Amino acid sequence: MERTLTKQTPAHVGEEVLVKGWVNVRRDHGKLIFIDIRDRGGLLQVVFNPQVSVEAHQVATTLKNEDVIEIKGKINARPEKLVNPKIASGTVELEATELVIVAHAAPLPFDTSKETLDAELPTQLDHRAITLRHPSVKAVFKVQATVIDSFREFMKSQDFFEFQAPCITPSTAEGGAEVFEIKYFDHKAYLTQSPQLYKQIAMTAFERVFSVNKIFRAEPSVTTRHLTEVVSLDAEMAFINSWTDVRDMAEETVRFVLKTLGETCTAELTMLDATLPTMIEKTPTYTLAEAQEKIFAQSGRDVRGEKDLNPEDERTLCSIVKEETGSDFVFVYGYPTRQRPFYVYPNDENPEINEGMDLLCRGVEWLSGGRRINDYAQLEKHAEIWEMDKSKIKMFLDAFKYGAPPEGGFAFGAERMTMQILGLKNIREACMFPRDLSRIDERFAVADEK
Repeated sequence: MERTLTKQTPAHVGEEVLVKGWVNVRRDHGKLIFIDIRDRGGLLQVVFNPQVSVEAHQVATTLKNEDVIEIKGKINARPEKLVNPKIASGTVELEATELVIVAHAAPLPFDTSKETLDAELPTQLDHRAITLRHPSVKAVFKVQATVIDSFREFMKSQDFFEFQAPCITPSTAEGGAEVFEIKYFDHKAYLTQSPQLYKQIAMTAFERVFSVNKIFRAEPSVTTRHLTEVVSLDAEMAFINSWTDVRDMAEETVRFVLKTLGETCTAELTMLDATLPTMIEKTPTYTLAEAQEKIFAQSGRDVRGEKDLNPEDERTLCSIVKEETGSDFVFVYGYPTRQRPFYVYPNDENPEINEGMDLLCRGVEWLSGGRRINDYAQLEKHAEIWEMDKSKIKMFLDAFKYGAPPEGGFAFGAERMTMQILGLKNIREACMFPRDLSRIDERFAVADEK
């Protein structure tokens, strides 16, 4: 007999089926034993009645949560008053006639049958193999998968070409010390902070490119919004007229992602009690100086003249914009040129300010991007000023040495987007297997002691 998924069972009322999955929860009611069996399609209620099958009922008395089982039985319609509208199989139940235990589960470290996991985040991460099975945790990553898939879908609809950038590089795209140096045979190399240089090279061949890449940041901090390894959604586009072309493409990308989430992830958003952020017809855009003036006027904190927005500034600005416009998003541009990577385009009228931008949502940065330098001589000059080893970025410089159009791009962090969309308190909740200063799967005791 072929397997039937739990979500398919309403179409088989009165028929015998075979279902396979995990015991999600067991409930004993007198002589009857009820379980919810879980598979990739959802949940299905199963009843073991000794008057139907003494043998199946006897085996069911030994079942524990997370046991892997196979059940044969008859699909019956539930009485109307017992219908469960929250699950796809809520109109039916399975009356078991045969039960096979495929694999026993060891005693669980905590109760996984509740709607909300009853364990602190560090404990959840310590037992990731178990917590990933919980419906609320799975919902997070279904949303994240939709974020990534919809990013891909929109990029392709706009004639962007997908490529895969390397994770090992001879130099760093953004400079600084926050990189992982690795021994590469007899050479020194680094894990990539960003596919930036490679997507710019690819842009000179394909005009519009995007990638979904793992990137690595050796940031010596443990915060609720930073990870060491993240998924970066990157795009680069040629023949732009202004940095605003990049901004507009980024905005439409977010708009499409949110629209797709609203259409396909209703159940997950409801389960997680999440409300999609609001994007109005045109996202507000301010220079860094204008944003700082708004913060000063509203809060009295004088951050005017600072070279960037700190986390408190970002939260304050988003709060102001939400109150003034209803938008959960705001673009900020015009940062000091020396505070950004060497490839960011300086403003023609005021070279001390560049044409880079950030997109903030609900108090946290989602995106960085902007216009890039496409003039070879200017890139060489900036590489020298930023003290870049030009021999290590020769391939990148060659792409511009042999002709490159005006261009720009942007990058989203998939985990950061997921965290903000779902209102999660910690970015580690939005990473299936988080890496940070104190964890690679298991926690490091030395980091806890600092």
